Amino acid sequence: MKKFTKTVENFTCAHCGTAVFGNGYTNHCPKCLWSKHVDNNPGDRASDCGGLMEPISVERARNSFVITHKCQKCGKTIRQHTSDNDDIDTIIDLTTNQDFIFGK
Repeated sequence: MKKFTKTVENFTCAHCGTAVFGNGYTNHCPKCLWSKHVDNNPGDRASDCGGLMEPISVERARNSFVITHKCQKCGKTIRQHTSDNDDIDTIIDLTTNQDFIFGK
């Protein structure tokens, strides 16, 4: 079974309305960090859920961060690396406003 499918697509964030220009690895809004539960495996667009995925925590991972998202509809959690264009202020807000692990 294929674990990753590169899917290049643009979308409008269902949480904050930001126009997002995808690069094939884009899986969340760079402004608010929310995502949408559309995949069973990254990029496959095979999930029937469609729920909004809230960024619930962030942790440091080498030279970047990893966001944990939790689906508001079905409860599934996934971990995703941040992107260079993610809003650093939103990442910082998440570290101070949510339960979070730093410096692992």
